[in-house]
Amino acid sequence: MRPEEQLKILKRNVVDLVSEEELLDRIRRKGKLRVKLGVDPSRPDLHLGHAVVLRKLRQFQELGHTVVLIIGDFTGRIGDPSGRSKTRPMLSKEELAENAKTYAEQAFKILDKERTELRYNSEWLEPLNFEDVIRLAARYTVSRMLERDDFHKRFESGEPISIAEFLYPLAQGYDSVAIEADVEMGGTDQYFNLIVARHIQQSYGQEPEIVMTMPIIEGTDGRLKMSKSYNNYIAFTDPPNEMYGKVMSIPDFLITKYMRLLTDISEEEIESYERRMENREINPRDVKMLLARKIVESFYGNEAALEAEREFIKVFQKREIPSDIPQVEVPQEINPIDLLVEVGAASSRSEAKRLILGGGVKLNNQRIESFDPVKISSEAILKVGKRRFYFLTPKT
Repeated sequence: MRPEEQLKILKRNVVDLVSEEELLDRIRRKGKLRVKLGVDPSRPDLHLGHAVVLRKLRQFQELGHTVVLIIGDFTGRIGDPSGRSKTRPMLSKEELAENAKTYAEQAFKILDKERTELRYNSEWLEPLNFEDVIRLAARYTVSRMLERDDFHKRFESGEPISIAEFLYPLAQGYDSVAIEADVEMGGTDQYFNLIVARHIQQSYGQEPEIVMTMPIIEGTDGRLKMSKSYNNYIAFTDPPNEMYGKVMSIPDFLITKYMRLLTDISEEEIESYERRMENREINPRDVKMLLARKIVESFYGNEAALEAEREFIKVFQKREIPSDIPQVEVPQEINPIDLLVEVGAASSRSEAKRLILGGGVKLNNQRIESFDPVKISSEAILKVGKRRFYFLTPKT
């Protein structure tokens, strides 16, 4: 494909591009580019917020370029300060190694494994001695570092900033030097780090990488960015029915944003849906069902997506209980907090308490409103939230 045509495809939905002229020139001169994404495995699972950047990387691959996926098993020990109002706790080497195992595996649900170079930045950062770190730190100034918005706010308000946090963008920039990146991708919250990497590359005599950032999507609540911390995320590993149901729970105003960033639906078709919804010619629910089907299909295939849609219609439009729900044997008398943990509806007692206090737990269609023990003397249906059901049988 001609460089100009590639540029048109790659620019779609991009927020920052530094710079368009450089990218076009680099494609013309080199043909095949090395496109970097650095990720710290601070959590073991990916969600649709990560898919936005990964889908753009897949576009690069389809145009013949190589993606270099860097797992930050070293930088993750420092912790990315992006968007942080205080110093984040440092993770152990063991925690990061455990998270990294599943991170790459999940990323390959979107990336083409054959066109991906998988690297770990401990490969080049761990061997650096103290003199090497000083020489790296000398390539950037404190005043330039304090131009970063979150650092500036913390400095002005007297909040602590550790020297280790200053080293993070320098280490990320050194990653680009180590793999000789032509392009680096990230969310808009990574813009400062990526610009620093350009400077670091130049200081080592390399051609500075092109910076591309993608939008950060809101989670299912429609307010905060998608994050496991905010419990508003849709995970790559969510089962098809749950993934479909979560997409259906997003506010209507996010429908076309999700379409643009998470599906291959054409811009012309998306604009048509926007116009028809605005003119009330089509129900937003129907457009959202198409969106949910497309997203589930991208992870699990067409048949699983259609089955998830049929199940959603059955449960939420016809108000029926799902046909395939987990069966769990439980004690005949049990505290509801322990019950939620035992069936797997909550990962901890504190999460179970929040679910009960939020009014989202029902036993045989009766809301559980206290922490008093409940009796399971015969078969029962436990409903947690809007989408999770459990068939309970009493232990004999």
